[in-house]
Amino acid sequence: MTQPELHPVLFVGAGPGDPELITVAGRRALEQADLVVYAGSLVSTDMLGWCRPQARAVDSAGLALAEIIEHLASSHRQGQKVVRLHTGDPSLYGALREQLDALDGLGVPWRIIPGVTAAFAAAASLGLEYTLPEVCQSLIITRAPGRTPVPTGEDLASLARHGASLAIYLSAGQGQTVSAALASALGATAPVAVVYRASWPDEQVLWSTAQDLPQDLERSGLKRQALILAGPAVAARFAGQSAPASRLYDAGFSHGYRAGRGQSEDTP
Repeated sequence: MTQPELHPVLFVGAGPGDPELITVAGRRALEQADLVVYAGSLVSTDMLGWCRPQARAVDSAGLALAEIIEHLASSHRQGQKVVRLHTGDPSLYGALREQLDALDGLGVPWRIIPGVTAAFAAAASLGLEYTLPEVCQSLIITRAPGRTPVPTGEDLASLARHGASLAIYLSAGQGQTVSAALASALGATAPVAVVYRASWPDEQVLWSTAQDLPQDLERSGLKRQALILAGPAVAARFAGQSAPASRLYDAGFSHGYRAGRGQSEDTP
């Protein structure tokens, strides 16, 4: 009896919400899938519009890890093309590692197709550049402690003191904790942006300050699916301040594509 051709399970980043912000590779995976196991509490069901009519879709929102793995592994063994559809990018707060470990234990191959994370959709909505020349050149992606603690040395106040841009995930329900950390590190009046469901039709943007964040979150009712942004670049955007222009496009700054000193185009 001929054995079915086996395909790796594809972990696909759905992007931040807008179905058109999925990558070309991610869309192609959905178009070819026999089974899509998707995070229904976070991924827009409009994404399933890329699938064939005969494809099966399973919402993982109410499933435990073992149940998710059973769907993935059993369909894989039948020779089906299987997609595990994650919100944003699978590498960020996606419980990815435990799924890969379980599939490894079963001898099921997998591949990851990255996606656009909410921090970049939020920046697009705000017209925000996280890495402003001579203002800040780093972006820290983190979260506040909740039911899952953060590692020692990664407390929010310590990270904020670096002066980098901050994209704080999964923390809108921890307004007091985030407020205290940001006020301690950046000052009570430091501007803070909250972007709810970035790129979705019901996206909302809330501007606040480190000290007023808990009250503003409470009034807005935003507790989930909201990203908190802070740091010098956010403050500059709020104030409408211009940063020094990048040297990249300065007529007097030569690089490998302009005559002169031979730097590559991405040299700062």
